[in-house]
Amino acid sequence: MTRRNFLFSSLAAAAQPRRKPNFIVVLVDDLGWRDWGCYGHPFHETPHIDRLAAESARFTQAYAACCVCSPTRASLMTGKYPARLHITDWIPGRRQWPASKLLFVDFEQQLPLAETTLAEALKPQGYKSASVGKWHLGADGFTPTDQGFDLNVAGDRRGSPPGYFGPFNMTNLQGGTKDDLLTDRLTVEAGKFIEANAAAPFLLYLPHYTVHTPIQAPAALTEKYRKKIEALKLEANPIYAAMMETLDNSIGALRAKIASLGLDKDTVWIITSDNGGLRFEGKSPKPVTDNSPARNGKGHLYEGGIRVPLLIRWPGVTRDGASPSTPVITPDLHATILDIAGSAKQQSDGVSLTPILRGRNIADRALYWHYPHYSNQGGKPSGAIREGDWKLIEFYEDMRVELFNLKSDPSERSNLASKEPSRARRLQAKLAAWRKSVNAVMPQVNPKYDPATEDQGLTGAEKPTTSV
Repeated sequence: MTRRNFLFSSLAAAAQPRRKPNFIVVLVDDLGWRDWGCYGHPFHETPHIDRLAAESARFTQAYAACCVCSPTRASLMTGKYPARLHITDWIPGRRQWPASKLLFVDFEQQLPLAETTLAEALKPQGYKSASVGKWHLGADGFTPTDQGFDLNVAGDRRGSPPGYFGPFNMTNLQGGTKDDLLTDRLTVEAGKFIEANAAAPFLLYLPHYTVHTPIQAPAALTEKYRKKIEALKLEANPIYAAMMETLDNSIGALRAKIASLGLDKDTVWIITSDNGGLRFEGKSPKPVTDNSPARNGKGHLYEGGIRVPLLIRWPGVTRDGASPSTPVITPDLHATILDIAGSAKQQSDGVSLTPILRGRNIADRALYWHYPHYSNQGGKPSGAIREGDWKLIEFYEDMRVELFNLKSDPSERSNLASKEPSRARRLQAKLAAWRKSVNAVMPQVNPKYDPATEDQGLTGAEKPTTSV
């Protein structure tokens, strides 16, 4: 090649637009913040996730937008707080408790079509998109393909699968045998989508059903953890531990697929959870997972119900092993994806985390939650604000507040509201102002409230409690 031709060739290569990055967004259902080895779990085996964490920014103070599932999913899709969307509970929500202090709050039963989802926002950039797994944001007419996704596998109105073993009867996921595992099948379908769209930028949204109930896993894997837990003399759930390993295998298989197609440097990974870990399943007194030292779990606005793991890997940008401590929340992920893709900005309650991913900081701001419902796990209608190291929870039944310094008291054991009254009043006022700004719906008093039957319908581990 002559020098002139070489220069022309180099200039032409330089003029080629850089390929848009692919996105793999994995939303694990009911995953506790410390359920992976890279977050310090003592016996769950998650080598593939831990390897990814070592090559990612591993956020240490990440939060879900809600303490239950559908609101967080809607927030991820739109970049808006659940209160603004009026999707504030799992769809369709729990029936009215006849004797509860507050009345049921009506909320949207689907993600409105007028909202712009991640898939719709990325489509003008040439992205192909798939939702593979749990949707839980509406029935027919409001499914992923009605909301901008090119492909929907296994997503519908349901919040949990009938079971984790075949045969399957789900959207674009049929057949199989009793030995087929849903988590594996979703991984295969996700791999097919990646392979079919390797030449174009893609968004793979993989909202795994695992580790949501029913707590089920292959027998051999469960036995492996039963023996391990017995040897360690721990009180833990071997089936849940086995489910965690099936999740880890899924991540490992998809990373291998990406590598085999030469897409590793072009693919951004985001893995997180829709709420904190589930502590108990139904009436069983045996724990599902342990969120300690965080207090409580799913269905509560204490840290155990909203603190989640978050890994973001942006090849060539994120520093291996980075562990940002900045508090971040679900709508930030929407803003971050659009920023990385170079898409037009959407109205968002989140901020792009790209400065953090580049090793810099973002401006200080408060984070907010609004959950005006009684949860299946015993949580009471409440709201919360976190500002710096301080967190205030307001309980809507009587508007009492609890104030915690999370730096000195990560387990939220010492209520400082009486010792820091001015701070408590200021944060409570700020929370009220935020509710007004997003047009949040507040619960009304139930005129039929009867204290004698307040816990009607709840037994055992479901009863409202303030214990860990």
